[in-house]
Amino acid sequence: MLDLSLPSTGEPGRPWLDPATWWPALTGATRHLDAPLGVLSVDALRWNAHDLLRRADGLPIRVASKSLRVRGALEAVLALPGYAGVLAYTLEEALWLAASGTSDDVVVGYPTASRRALRRLAGDERLAAAVTIMVDDVAQLDLVDAAVPPSARADVRVCLELDAAYRHPLLGHVGTRRSPLREPHEVQRLARAVVERPGFTLVGLMAYEGQIAGLGNAGRGRGDVVRAIQRASAAELAERRGATVAAVRAVAPLEFVNGGGTGSIESTHADASVTEVAAGSGLFGPHLFDTYDHFSPAPAAAFALPVVRRPSGPDADLVTLLGGGWIASGPPGADRQPQVVWPQGLEYLAREGAGEVQTPLRGEAARGLAVGDRVWLRHTKAGELAEHLADLVLLEPDGTGGLRAGDVLPTYRGEGKAFL
Repeated sequence: MLDLSLPSTGEPGRPWLDPATWWPALTGATRHLDAPLGVLSVDALRWNAHDLLRRADGLPIRVASKSLRVRGALEAVLALPGYAGVLAYTLEEALWLAASGTSDDVVVGYPTASRRALRRLAGDERLAAAVTIMVDDVAQLDLVDAAVPPSARADVRVCLELDAAYRHPLLGHVGTRRSPLREPHEVQRLARAVVERPGFTLVGLMAYEGQIAGLGNAGRGRGDVVRAIQRASAAELAERRGATVAAVRAVAPLEFVNGGGTGSIESTHADASVTEVAAGSGLFGPHLFDTYDHFSPAPAAAFALPVVRRPSGPDADLVTLLGGGWIASGPPGADRQPQVVWPQGLEYLAREGAGEVQTPLRGEAARGLAVGDRVWLRHTKAGELAEHLADLVLLEPDGTGGLRAGDVLPTYRGEGKAFL
């Protein structure tokens, strides 16, 4: 099993801070492997995992599985003291993780409409005890009852979701569009409906402040504005979430109150009503998280694509990669494309960008690339990389200051799973 415990001498030396050494070392370690390929640095993942624990300062971390989608990495992180439970993204995934022994505490972060998965959940007492579904509407309870009547199933564990978005006086709604439940009395009303309804057990409350956790805030100008909004949002949410937790606990005891994400660990931790924080992206360190001023994850996961063409001839500053259109979810824009990190100085062509089957890159560094060479890139979001690869190659120190390729960890895709 992948071991992420820190060596007795302390944290690694963070060699990834020197790009001119780090990325060529990745090339050297994987030279015998064909690209496209994905890699996962054990040292960088280890450093990220312990840095998240440092930032959480004793608050348990529930691992957001959508930001990994590699079961071996998920299990290695969960083996570290301080990590507890999984925040899954579909019920089907949650059932798989619970049935496979990855975790016996899986909360589904989003409501489900899968009747087949609900029937499997309700028909297995062990799975029903390990998996918690997300609810923010009575209609979702109705769907569960329609799939399996209360008299024919084990009790279904329920977590309620509070809308954590910020209402700015000028900008309006700032944050993700998730739960319709915003005020404490609204959540309390649904809590009563769950408690009074046979076949359900209310166990948790969740509030995800995406406008803090997933929005970069580094730099001056825009960064100053974002940080100001995030401070105001954190203060508003702490008051509203605390009142909501008190209102729900007046109806039923809660096993957990989940909040936050990789980018908001500090402010979420400061909210005394929260009992655990969710995090996942900070483990793999995609380039979306280079834009924060209070933490800096290592680029633990990356991928390489091969040069397959020189469309303007052998001496031109243009090469073409095989594939590359691994565009991240979210508002379309340049920041959703993979970041070309090595060789440095390569850029996308404005009229093509990252393409489904080929990606041309221009830059002086292209003159030194031959057909068969590789270019290193980082995905915008963490777990979405795994949707394109069957496995990730583990990279470990070789004892001489370099890296060596070790075992491979299958992604969800490599295990034959495609949940969403």
